[in-house]
Parts: sequence; C-alpha cells; structure tokens
Amino acid sequence: MEIALRAVRDSDVPVFHRQMTDPEAVRMAAFGPEGSAGPEAFAAYWRRLRAGCAVLRTVLADGAVAGNAAVYGAAGEREVTYWIDRAYWGRGVATAALRALLAEVPERPLYARAAADNTASLRVLAKCGFREAARARGFANARGGEIEEVVLMLEGPRDGRPG
Repeated sequence: MEIALRAVRDSDVPVFHRQMTDPEAVRMAAFGPEGSAGPEAFAAYWRRLRAGCAVLRTVLADGAVAGNAAVYGAAGEREVTYWIDRAYWGRGVATAALRALLAEVPERPLYARAAADNTASLRVLAKCGFREAARARGFANARGGEIEEVVLMLEGPRDGRPG
C-alpha cells in the first residue's frame, strides 16, 4: 500500500468527520475535538485547525483519504497528532504517515500524547522514535472522565543521525 501526505482539501473534511466520529475510534483515542460532532461544528473546527497548525496533512493510502496528521503548538513545544480511519488500523498506515510527517518537519524536540491504554498508538509512536517522557492525567471527553495519558518526546539528531 502506498502512503502519502498532501495538503488538506475542503473535500477531505466530510471524510474526516466520518472518521473522527466513529464511536470505536473515538473511544480508543480518548481525546478529540470537543463539541464538534455535527457537520457544521466540525467544519468550523477544521477551519480553525487549518489556520493554526504548523503543518496539517491529509493521509492517503493508495490515493484514498485514510486520515490526517498534524504538527501544532508553539516552537519548542510542538506536538504531533494523527487520526487514521479504523478501516486502516493494523496495516502500517499510521506508522508510515507519521514517518512521512516527521521527515517533513525536521524541528526537534517534538512531543506526542496518547491514552495510556492506547497500545496501538503508543507502538506507532515508539516505532517512529518517540520515548516516554512523563505520565499525566487529563480529562478525556470521549470517555467522560479523567484518564492516564503518556507524554512522549522525539529528540533531535545525535551524531548526525535521526534521533
């Protein structure tokens, strides 16, 4: 399967809405856009994202919209995030997409967060070089309560090699 990233198009947003309101995916991710379940609110959420992210990409799998990936936040504190359609889980799409995003954004350090019980996402992040930096508790709107989350960090190059 060929994985590629491209700029987000308006036509991607309804696909993202379907992907990011899938109940099983929302539960797994635990964190997601609050109060944006309806198509209008979701479109407004994406307008804000498109205006505020350092890098925001659509993930393509063999040309089909498989999800999205982004880098956001202030320089020196930037975080990565991604969302992959459940139909593509377990097929290496998230890992390939995150690697492509990291190649596009050489800035380090980068951070990521994942629910402590989201072993699939933690595995993707580890494969891409992220290491656990801390544990925290945060309110997970998708689960309606506070959960443990893992804060991960991708450091800069060491000895001229990717960190």
